[in-house]
Amino acid sequence: MATGFEFFERDLRVATAGLEPDEINHQVAAFAKAELARVIAEGLATPNYTRIVNGVADAAEESYRAPGAIVYEFTNWDLVIKAALEELQKRSPRKSGRFASSFIVIVSGRTVVTDFTRIRPDAEIIITNFQPYVRKAEVGMLGVAERVLFAGTARAMANRFRGAFTFTSKFLDVPAGIHSGMPYRLKGRGSHDRISRKSGVLSYPSIIINPVN
Repeated sequence: MATGFEFFERDLRVATAGLEPDEINHQVAAFAKAELARVIAEGLATPNYTRIVNGVADAAEESYRAPGAIVYEFTNWDLVIKAALEELQKRSPRKSGRFASSFIVIVSGRTVVTDFTRIRPDAEIIITNFQPYVRKAEVGMLGVAERVLFAGTARAMANRFRGAFTFTSKFLDVPAGIHSGMPYRLKGRGSHDRISRKSGVLSYPSIIINPVN
């Protein structure tokens, strides 16, 4: 069994020495199903997947015949994005809860989405926060240590999904039209503005997520 594009790729081998062909087929099918259940239970893969057995989509594992292959192609954006949002919310300032509920997910730099199951496998995902004080949270001015929010979340997610997705934290310019509250024009020139200001318009700390090809 191996997972497909963007996902947790594994080559799974079953000891087949001395087994009859029918028993080999049975062992491979059982092993594939057990591994599938394990990665879903451990949060490494989503329950949304396509199964391909010996080149036939949606065929049952029990139809496997050696030396074919059992392939699970997971659509993992839903799992990955929700994990990143949960981590960001956990690290957010908690005075009112407004900040933690203001994260947005942008697909390919253009569209805010809330249904993560329909995102193209090859898309680029940006997660940011539309509150105008978001830069203060990232640079340690709202009771959260510096670079713990976005940069810290990116590091945690990169470790969790190593080999499947890359996570980069950057300050980004968000063009008009993405969200009604963005971009915000800065009114002051505090020291934190020097790392987040461009032409008087706020640049937003963000996490950029890409699948590993």
